[in-house]
Amino acid sequence: MSGYILSIDQGTTSSRAIVFDETYAIRGVGQQEFTQHFPKSGWVEHDAKEIWTSTANVIRAAIASAGIDARDIAGVGITNQRETTVVWDRETGAPIHRAIVWQDRRTAEICAALKRQGAEDAVTEKTGLLLDPYFSGTKLAWILDEVDGARARAENGELAFGTVDTWLMWNLTGGKVHATDATNASRTMLMNIHTGEWDEQLLKLLRVPRAVLPEICDSAHDFGTCETSIFGAATPICGIAGDQQAATVGQACFQPGMMKSTYGTGCFALLNTGTQAVPSTNRLLTTIAYRIGGETTYALEGSIFVAGAAVQWLRDGLGVVKQASDSGRMAEAADPNQDVYLVPAFTGLGAPHWDAEARGAIFGLTRGTGPNELARAALESVCYQTADLLDAMHRDWSGGDTVLRVDGGMVASDWTMQRLADILDAPVDRPHVLETTALGAAWLAGYKAGVWPDMDGFAASWNCERRFEPGMDNETRSRKIAGWRDAVRRTLTTN
Repeated sequence: MSGYILSIDQGTTSSRAIVFDETYAIRGVGQQEFTQHFPKSGWVEHDAKEIWTSTANVIRAAIASAGIDARDIAGVGITNQRETTVVWDRETGAPIHRAIVWQDRRTAEICAALKRQGAEDAVTEKTGLLLDPYFSGTKLAWILDEVDGARARAENGELAFGTVDTWLMWNLTGGKVHATDATNASRTMLMNIHTGEWDEQLLKLLRVPRAVLPEICDSAHDFGTCETSIFGAATPICGIAGDQQAATVGQACFQPGMMKSTYGTGCFALLNTGTQAVPSTNRLLTTIAYRIGGETTYALEGSIFVAGAAVQWLRDGLGVVKQASDSGRMAEAADPNQDVYLVPAFTGLGAPHWDAEARGAIFGLTRGTGPNELARAALESVCYQTADLLDAMHRDWSGGDTVLRVDGGMVASDWTMQRLADILDAPVDRPHVLETTALGAAWLAGYKAGVWPDMDGFAASWNCERRFEPGMDNETRSRKIAGWRDAVRRTLTTN
């Protein structure tokens, strides 16, 4: 059987499909952006039908780009923007409302009311999550309340809910399969991550009828078969994982203590904690990293709202950087005697602070501060925030040394990765294959299809392009971190 695997990577701003061969090399790519809708301040929506049509388009484009026949594909993997919520009619397949995106904040008051009722501790104990609009449960309840007749239709079994993976699978299989995987289910605020099932108490709390929910399956699973009319072959769908979990798999972070950090507009870091679901006392999330063969592997997750977006702000907002790729060279040329700190709380601070009202600030400015120093401050802010996450993770989990593997657009900057190793006082590994999210979904599918190796074999194939070793002396590191922490303390509104 052919070793080609098709990986669907459905993101927040674009849909992509990548064809990998049996050596994990990329043979073909298709990509298409789609429309972002902002109907009100704080509201973010997608047209679910456009998500599907763009995905179908990029699948065909990737296969054509690879120069292969669709029948050569042994399996399909799906990775997706997490928490985004779709509700559709089971009979017609038509969405009853635009998809509500993970970034959307319209249910903030619902979450605040539940907190006032004292519900957050129970929610966190069962789900590992915080009571926040970020997650799917309150979005689903909002749609059922706001669309005429939706709640009654949902209770009668006429409607289906899904995150984007479920929506794509429904369409790929011609409406035959209504399912999700454990990683995506764990982000809904409706699943008990300890039992692996939808939780009756949570459903009652969030007013969600069980009849709308998909089946929860392993991340590597025989989900169903693509309709031949989609791209020319009845190909099995064998792997699904939410985007950050898929990147964890793609980085082969299969052992407890292994950590991946993805640096894009923001940053998401996951630390594998093995079969133990570690509760966080430091405002991190406890989540499912993957579920294979019925065994659940857990992770601690921390999110940084602003990573690469800080450099984009310097470029687009202030005009002090011409191209984002210039920032590393500028940082290297900065005056080493100036300690300038940018706290990029443009939309609040994420983990471990979770201060939604905090706003950005710059500290340490002098008459000698110029573009180079600002570029360095922006890049260093990502390193300091990662150090905050790693420190919080180690306070929650003391299982040993951490191996950090990195991916995302920012990791192309050698200066940034070296400074990250310096601030963390730990090595940072950058892989040869940077498309780790798509690769993770591909491995889940290829493994389940029987054409790619098992976990150990895949891990052995992981290839480090460069390891960045720490080289900063302890006194300098301590001084710089102390300065950062003082800047964050001055920025927080929760002091």
